[in-house]
Amino acid sequence: MIRVRPYKASDVNAILSWCQDEKVFYQWTAGILGKFPITKQEFGFVESLMPFTAFDETGIVGFFTLRNPNELLDELRFGFVIIDSDKRGNGYGKEMIRLGLKFAFEIYGAKRASLGVFENNLSAYYCYKAVGFEDVVPDTAEAYCILGEEWKCKELRMENI
Repeated sequence: MIRVRPYKASDVNAILSWCQDEKVFYQWTAGILGKFPITKQEFGFVESLMPFTAFDETGIVGFFTLRNPNELLDELRFGFVIIDSDKRGNGYGKEMIRLGLKFAFEIYGAKRASLGVFENNLSAYYCYKAVGFEDVVPDTAEAYCILGEEWKCKELRMENI
């Protein structure tokens, strides 16, 4: 069973250790935090958001941020979602996102949650879909030039009913 708590700066070493691969790093950050590999100082940017750490009896197992993309708190957006590379594929991501949604909807009273995921990150995409996120077709797809390729984002949303 995992739980979620506010991020502490002392969590940084564990979180950064999960991204030893350049492609995985860019799927996680889109380069927003800096170039691979980022420093602890660069990762400090997440403290300007609402950062959370997931943990279980073995220690830190995941991380994500929430932010409001507009002035109101009617929508909260997930970002920088990552699970310990040794724990992936075991349901930790789904459980962490469910806990994040509970926080967004029940504590902050958000009406919807959203996130973006790269088309080439199918395991993350299916994780979000399994939790209940639905595809949104935006007017223009967000795309990034990463590792000499164009990476397109899929936009997902969940309404709090």
